[in-house]
Amino acid sequence: MYRASFRDREGRTVVIMRPTKENTTSHDGQIRFLVYVLENAILSLPEGQEKMVWLIDFTGWTMAHATPIKTARESTSILQNYYPERLGIAFLFNPPKVFEAFYKAVKYFLDPRSIEKLNFVYLKDEGSMKVLYKCIDPEVLPVDFGGRNNVAYNHEEYTKLMLKDDIKTSSFWSDDAKPVNRVANGNLVADVTPQSSLIAAKAS
Repeated sequence: MYRASFRDREGRTVVIMRPTKENTTSHDGQIRFLVYVLENAILSLPEGQEKMVWLIDFTGWTMAHATPIKTARESTSILQNYYPERLGIAFLFNPPKVFEAFYKAVKYFLDPRSIEKLNFVYLKDEGSMKVLYKCIDPEVLPVDFGGRNNVAYNHEEYTKLMLKDDIKTSSFWSDDAKPVNRVANGNLVADVTPQSSLIAAKAS
């Protein structure tokens, strides 16, 4: 799971998930990483935009790659209780038939409004690909997803990007917490500078 280097046609952050490449089994670690990526995606949204796009690659997926029910339930709980309406649209790319059974079990934990935003997209289905292209320009969409962009995930480059973003995030929170002195009833007290746009972002 990682933040894409491109955006959709509306400038929204795109989060790419590739469950077949999951290499950890830690429930707590996966939950923490989910929150980390979501928070990073939100802070990367342009001004005036509040929603993100999910692009989930199910190419080669089998039941062996299925997320444990416990993790799936907690993940959906976090998404629906702490990130309501943050999802603009989601694309499930090339899900195999066997995924349908898993999806039927998990969908009961999902909010009906979230289900409406899910789009099953198949590389060989021209109609479904048009839905994806309507959201993401094929010129920036990676070749793996049927686009014309030869960009490939590079872990070292992504790590450097995240380190830079972590510094920005740290500065973002620390700046918001810096006290501003004011006088109240003859006494000097600490206050926080009102920042409505930041408060709105943090209310997610």
